[in-house]
Amino acid sequence: MANTSARMLRLLSLLQTHRYWPGSELADRLEVSPRTLRRDVDRLRDLGYPVDAARGVAGGYQLQAGAAMPPLLLDDEEAVAIAVGLRSGAAGAVAGFEETSVRALAKVIQLLPPRLRRRIDALQAVTAPGVFGGGPVLDAVSLTTIAMACRGEERLRFDYTPRAGEAMVRHVEPHRLVSLGRRWYLVAWDLDRGDWRSFRVDRLTSPAPTGARFRPRELPGGDPVTWMRSRMASIPNRYDVSVLIETPAEAVRSFVGQWGAVEPVSASACRLRMSVDDLSWPTMVLGVLARPFTIESPQELRDRVRVAGETLIRGSS
Repeated sequence: MANTSARMLRLLSLLQTHRYWPGSELADRLEVSPRTLRRDVDRLRDLGYPVDAARGVAGGYQLQAGAAMPPLLLDDEEAVAIAVGLRSGAAGAVAGFEETSVRALAKVIQLLPPRLRRRIDALQAVTAPGVFGGGPVLDAVSLTTIAMACRGEERLRFDYTPRAGEAMVRHVEPHRLVSLGRRWYLVAWDLDRGDWRSFRVDRLTSPAPTGARFRPRELPGGDPVTWMRSRMASIPNRYDVSVLIETPAEAVRSFVGQWGAVEPVSASACRLRMSVDDLSWPTMVLGVLARPFTIESPQELRDRVRVAGETLIRGSS
C-alpha cells in the first residue's frame, strides 16, 4: 500500500480482530516489509494503541485490551454509554441498525478494560429491554462473541437446539451474522456436515471460539442476506395466519411493514396474511391495532388471542 494513512487504518482494523498475528502474515496482508510493519506498529503505539509484540522466529503482534481506551477522546462514562447503546441497537431497538451495532460493539468491547466491562454487565443485568417487535431476547455477549469469531476468522463451538430435536454440539467456521424477521441468524460452514448452514442465535448457547483459524470459503451467491432469504423461503413456517380487520389497509400496512401481506377488502377493511413460527407477533399486532377483527385461520391463533384477552381482563378488574 503506497498510502501510509490507508495502510495504518488497515493495520488497526486487522489488529482489532484481537487475534495474535504472526509478523510475516501481517506483513503479507499489508504488502509491506517487516521493517515497515515495525514502524507502523510504533506509530500506533505513539497514538496510544496498546500493541503487544513477541520477538523471534514465531514473533508477532496483538492488540491488547488495555488499561485505557484508545484515543477516541472518550471518558469512562462516555465509553460505557456507547457500549450500552450499541447493545440496545444490537437487540433491535432501532430498526435497520442491528448488524451495524453488533459489528461496532464487537470492536468497542474488545478494547474496554475489565473495570468498564464489569460496569456494563452490571447495568445490563438490572435493565429490561424495551424492544418493539416481539422477537426473542438475545444475550449481547453471545452476539459479540459470534461477531468477533466471524471477524477474526476463528472456528466456533456451541450448543444448538433445532426446531425439533435435542441440543447438540456444533463446530463451524462462522461467516456472517444476519438479522431478518426480528431474529438473528449465523451463516456458517458446518464442519461436521461439510456444507453451509444457518443457525438461529436464540437457539444457540455457550458460543466459544476454539482458537483454530480458517481461510474463509466463498458463500454461494456471495451475499449472506440474499442467501439467508432464499433459505428461509424454502422452509415452511408453522402457521399461516389470515385475519379480517375492520380498518383501512394502509393503517395495517404501515404497522406490520414487510412482515405481513395486507389486501384491501373495502375502503374500511382489509385482510392480513402472515406466515410465522410463533403466534406472539400476530397476537401483539391485533392487540395494538385495537380494531374489530375476525380470525379466519388458524384455530391456534383464536385460542391464543382468547387466552391473552382473558388475562388482560383479569388484570384490569
